[in-house]
Amino acid sequence: MRRALLAAVLLLAGCGSAPSEPAAFVDPPPSAAASSPAVPPSAAESLAPVTVPATLKFSGRTLDGAAFDATTLAGKPTILWFWAPWCATCASEAQSIRDLQDEYGSRLNFLGIAGMGGNKDMHQFVKDLEVGNVTHLDDQAGRIWKKFKITEQSLYVVLDRTGRVVTTGYLDDLQLTSQVKSLVA
Repeated sequence: MRRALLAAVLLLAGCGSAPSEPAAFVDPPPSAAASSPAVPPSAAESLAPVTVPATLKFSGRTLDGAAFDATTLAGKPTILWFWAPWCATCASEAQSIRDLQDEYGSRLNFLGIAGMGGNKDMHQFVKDLEVGNVTHLDDQAGRIWKKFKITEQSLYVVLDRTGRVVTTGYLDDLQLTSQVKSLVA
């Protein structure tokens, strides 16, 4: 009954039909403007334009070949994980990466950057170690590795929300978790 009533009201109001004249913007009466809630600071921050730092000015291809632009990561802390598909240390880190992505992924970015191996092996690594919840780039050519001066696998580059490098190097699970918690605090 309520749906039928709502549909009738919308039909009578002309909802869904094209207006005969362009709508003009009308300022709300002063009393309505005064009673409107203020935009919360967190929402206001998200509306501000995001400056893309030089650290995030790179692009690549995902393991599936889709174009990826790292500028889309700007505005949030970001953890770049440099890994190789044959690396035992990288494999041991996968569960922490997966768990941290699940817990903190809405507040920071994780990006896996695979190198020193073939695409098929990279896919198998992601599948076997269940880290498909993270975006991974295929950097067989080492272009992104070179940008960050990475010379060996299983290293992290930790960026704060402004794109400033906070840490570069190996982090064990506890150190990585500590870095993540400090970034989202």
